[in-house]
Amino acid sequence: MSEKLHTNNLFKKILIEPVSDASELYIVSGYASSAMVFHHATKLKELDLKIKINLLIGMTSEDGLSYTNHKGFQKLMNDDFSSFFTCSYLTDCPPVHSKVYTWINGTKPVKAFSGSPNYSQKAFVGNHQREVANECDPSMAYEYYNSLIDESIYCNHLEAEELINLYKAQKPDKSKSSLMEETGFSYDSALGLEKVTISFINKYGVISKRSALNWGKRKGREPNQGYIPLRSNVYKTNFFPPRSQHFTVHTDDGKILICSRAQENGKAIHTPHNNSLIGEYFRYRLGVPNGELVTMDHFLKYGRTDLEFYKIDEENYHMDFSVK
Repeated sequence: MSEKLHTNNLFKKILIEPVSDASELYIVSGYASSAMVFHHATKLKELDLKIKINLLIGMTSEDGLSYTNHKGFQKLMNDDFSSFFTCSYLTDCPPVHSKVYTWINGTKPVKAFSGSPNYSQKAFVGNHQREVANECDPSMAYEYYNSLIDESIYCNHLEAEELINLYKAQKPDKSKSSLMEETGFSYDSALGLEKVTISFINKYGVISKRSALNWGKRKGREPNQGYIPLRSNVYKTNFFPPRSQHFTVHTDDGKILICSRAQENGKAIHTPHNNSLIGEYFRYRLGVPNGELVTMDHFLKYGRTDLEFYKIDEENYHMDFSVK
């Protein structure tokens, strides 16, 4: 077959267009993000395209994986996308830095690509960096994926967290291996991470009765619908990704939320999979029954009216709503 070098619209050419002739996608990627899985699956759903995605991440045996991404992959495989998504980590060395995308129709490999883009929004969405990919022999690409299976472990396997080094803040340098041994998010390890503080009190000094966590109180809405409001000093910066991208949030109490920005200027953070998840989450933290109005008294009784976001990387964040 003659090779074709693709340099533009890689998301469409590699991850969308081949669906018409295939039933499954097998991915070997040095690095990947749970937010990318959600973004890809969301686009497929919008186009009414059904496909099973099988992801094998190759650099985990050497570089480990962020705890946020790990928990995000587990949630997607166990809950949100359990019927059409699997994720495996390479556990043996040497690690795999390859990026190979193979489309299968039944048991027959029908199309494949290899090149530079990792399975991440940084590579496939927006203009963060330039990537290239070649079409390659699909049978050989599928054989390559299968050759790595015995050296990998599913992300939801009981031993995954013992075999893969998980880091909670920034990807550690080789000289900072102690970060790999943490069992929870550490503010010591977060030193140096970019951080923003977001208040639920609006510019009038009150908790809004019809927006933010009470967005669902508008007529015709599910009463738990809500969002995290952003002031201009945050939404006008590049702290959070643009509206077109998704990101994974790991909370201080161990929950995972797949989020994106919404509304004019991206001034709100919501959960696009279900707009009620944020409202339900904060009502649980505040001790407010589902569907009830959230008030200033609830925040004061809880002990704080704001929260903090730590930026781990472009697609992973830690959110702290704990009471010190």
